[in-house]
Amino acid sequence: MEKIIYYPVFFTATIRHWKRLLKLDKYKEIILEQLREQIKKNQLIVYAYCVMDNHIHIIWQVKGIIDTSEVQKQFLEGCSKHIKADLELHHPNVLPFFKSSQKDRSYHFWKRCAKSKELYDDDIFEQKLDYIHHNPVKAGLCNLPEEYIYSSARYYLENNFSDGLLTH
Repeated sequence: MEKIIYYPVFFTATIRHWKRLLKLDKYKEIILEQLREQIKKNQLIVYAYCVMDNHIHIIWQVKGIIDTSEVQKQFLEGCSKHIKADLELHHPNVLPFFKSSQKDRSYHFWKRCAKSKELYDDDIFEQKLDYIHHNPVKAGLCNLPEEYIYSSARYYLENNFSDGLLTH
């Protein structure tokens, strides 16, 4: 079977209705853990990320023969499953805000049509990398990109990619 080569992708997923569902650190950790799961399955290379309170930005690259949209679907479904389980247990009053009108699910956490843009050249890659890392600064969450702990900015500053999540 022929190996498919994918370009890195700038991926953005937004919480439905821009609710601040990811405000609690435990939900940001779920996002990062789901990325680690995809890496362990040898499906992804992650170059950058930033998990905000109501959206996420990632630069990733799909590996192997799996389709990019399938990896994206698995990732978002995994995040939703774990967040839903925690909400049911610890914050059931939040669940009604995410009630789905779709017949195939009870809750809908992510806004439809997450954005994916292939990064065909280094200049665009660098532009998106800077955008991701400066997102928390622009939102007023920190003064410098590397201060925000749910971003890959500090790994780039320190040139330290030993966390098992990022590939330079």
